[in-house]
Amino acid sequence: MNSTLIVAKMEAGSTDGVAKLFGEFDETEMPGLMGTRRRQLFHYRGLYFHLQDFDEGATEGGEAIEAARTHPLFVGISAALREFIDPYDPNWKRPADAMAERFYKWEDSA
Repeated sequence: MNSTLIVAKMEAGSTDGVAKLFGEFDETEMPGLMGTRRRQLFHYRGLYFHLQDFDEGATEGGEAIEAARTHPLFVGISAALREFIDPYDPNWKRPADAMAERFYKWEDSA
């Protein structure tokens, strides 16, 4: 499975609002269009972590996000999230600028 991990800053007490936005977004056609199979959101001491898993063999997750970024639903959720989430890197320009780079992976072979 292909995965991406987006890292950003999140305002304290924003988890309910962010979860609500993604709950609504995930009920649209966007997850299917992007090949999203699972989305998990985490927070830790002012940081936001967005783990998104994509279909095996599908376009790499970062490419799927980049391709979707002009879709009206993607534009809409991105705008709505600005109330709660700020880029970790002040030079952020696009989703790929917030993606963590995997440097190790292990999977059970069973």
